[in-house]
Amino acid sequence: MTLSKGREYARGRPILHLVDYFPDQGRWSEADYLNLHTSQLIEFDDGLLEFPPMPTMSHQDIVLFLYSLLKTFVATNGLGKVYVAPLRIKLWARKYREPDIIFLAQARLAQTKGSYPTGADLVMEVVSGTGIDRQRDLVVKRQEYAEAGIPEYWIVDPEEAQITVCSLPDGGEEYEEAGVYGPGERAESVLLAGFGVDVTAVFEAAGT
Repeated sequence: MTLSKGREYARGRPILHLVDYFPDQGRWSEADYLNLHTSQLIEFDDGLLEFPPMPTMSHQDIVLFLYSLLKTFVATNGLGKVYVAPLRIKLWARKYREPDIIFLAQARLAQTKGSYPTGADLVMEVVSGTGIDRQRDLVVKRQEYAEAGIPEYWIVDPEEAQITVCSLPDGGEEYEEAGVYGPGERAESVLLAGFGVDVTAVFEAAGT
């Protein structure tokens, strides 16, 4: 095989040897994880990398609709800043998540040093993907965000056409459901008095 033919053969093929330059699953350090620079959603759980599903168009439609509403409310009232994934937030040592939507209040922003915040004041996840992915948003992250002390967690579930608003009581370790809202209802925030969304409009944003 000539050199030029060898190049063409190699073009487009995966470089499997690169795998040898990365730690095995379970052996990633926090520094290893933070040194990853990619637009791919990658979360970190005590040495393991987790790969949430790539967002679909309908998923993005819902995320951007909610982001626009929340950002406008927060900016109008001077409450802080709103971000969308991919953005890492540190829950505790060796645990990072990338919520679909993140609200950081002014006080938290003032304490944030570096590129990524520790915790958040409100997070939203739009549920999508396989059964494992749904379990992650509906059960695992609900427990983790509460353990991290995030005051409010919105679970936006297109499959069930409902929004669950979870609120963390003062000193509490588990979320209480402030409300489960369906079409024709308005989902209301506990943390941000006056902020709410029309559930029908949320899911219509994605044509669901």
